[in-house]
Amino acid sequence: MRRTWAIGALAVGLVLTGCGSTAASPGASAPPASSGGYGAAYGTGSTSAAAASLMVAKTSLGEVVVTSDGRTAYRFDKDTAGAPVSACTGACLGLWPPVLAASGTPSGAGITGTLGTIPTADGKRQVTLDGWPLYTYSGDTAAGDVSGQGVQGIWWVVGADGAKIGG
Repeated sequence: MRRTWAIGALAVGLVLTGCGSTAASPGASAPPASSGGYGAAYGTGSTSAAAASLMVAKTSLGEVVVTSDGRTAYRFDKDTAGAPVSACTGACLGLWPPVLAASGTPSGAGITGTLGTIPTADGKRQVTLDGWPLYTYSGDTAAGDVSGQGVQGIWWVVGADGAKIGG
């Protein structure tokens, strides 16, 4: 029994470490148990990822990029600007759902960087800002939350120009 528990704990730790989201920065909260996985909307139980029209909104970190429903957008340091795919895969996507384009080229009120898309593994289009794939954080529970900021020193809130804030 003890060996089974240890092996299970090790496996979970390895999966979560791969996406860089097991340890939070000071002040960052853990994702809610009811986050639903791939892109659950606030309190709705929806399983579709956040579809984007992006905009700029004021948060405790200043003006940042958010989705149309107010979810803060993040960048992942393991991604590479301009790469054709995201580095966040598997279990990582449950904690960090991609910001998806509703159709065609995404739009952004107040966005000064260049918006684009890259394909996801399931055939959808993930929004990029200056070549960096964008994500939301399942631990953010209300519009304007920024609890994913600095998680493991590799997840960062994004400014209107596509630059990471505070990283």
